[in-house]
Amino acid sequence: VLGLLVWTLIAGTEYFLYPAFGWVMFVAVFYWVLTVFFLIIYMTMTYTRIPQVPWTMVGLCFNGSAFVLYLIAAIVDATSVTKDLDNHNYNSWAASSVSSFFV
Repeated sequence: VLGLLVWTLIAGTEYFLYPAFGWVMFVAVFYWVLTVFFLIIYMTMTYTRIPQVPWTMVGLCFNGSAFVLYLIAAIVDATSVTKDLDNHNYNSWAASSVSSFFV
């Protein structure tokens, strides 16, 4: 839910003018899509039909990479938010920064 919030807060602005927000948008959308994908796999119990995949390791790699990339994205987002860039987008970018740290 918080990843979706980060995604929507940035998507409602002119993020494409600033590469830092593009990176945050990429991380938020990428991991949101993967989260929905894994949610569907676990809800349909597809993982029981594919025993060759080490699902514990997949989960560990997914969560570990999400932690590292979301932390980097949150730091980039927080350092890029200034009132000098664009005043009407400031609140959305600040809220996305806080939400990305919670994610």
